[in-house]
Amino acid sequence: MSTENSLFTILMVDDDPDDRLLFKEACEEVRLRNPLEFLENGEQLVDYLKRQGSYSHLKDEPFPGIILLDLNMPLKDGREALEEVKADPELRHIPIIVLTTSKSEDDILSSYGLGASSYIVKPISLDRLMRVVNSIGEYWVQIVEVPTPDSEEVEEID
Repeated sequence: MSTENSLFTILMVDDDPDDRLLFKEACEEVRLRNPLEFLENGEQLVDYLKRQGSYSHLKDEPFPGIILLDLNMPLKDGREALEEVKADPELRHIPIIVLTTSKSEDDILSSYGLGASSYIVKPISLDRLMRVVNSIGEYWVQIVEVPTPDSEEVEEID
């Protein structure tokens, strides 16, 4: 695997500024070099990915390599955003990891049913969060192949 492929953007969607800051600090501590971007709710996520509204200037930019998505957010929660993203043929290939405080079996089942790639309950301590971030880095950055930003759609053969 090339280093260039592993430097895709990680997008975290979470309404809690403390959780976003802790995640950023954990990434720095474990030396995860991927660029990080942050959004605060599912409405922003959908606009960001569809390159509409205040995100229309991103139309020629690559999509994030993975999305970390909280479930309980204002405006459009993570469940609604997950369903909308996975229903869109242009976006459904982006792996979405649900990272939330909910341990509810219903939330776990519905998230996977809507197309989540993984479901992780947010750890309480920075130490445990660093272990989660390290695991995400090892698995999603070093092991798994995600579509590259410049991937073109496969053309049909006549």
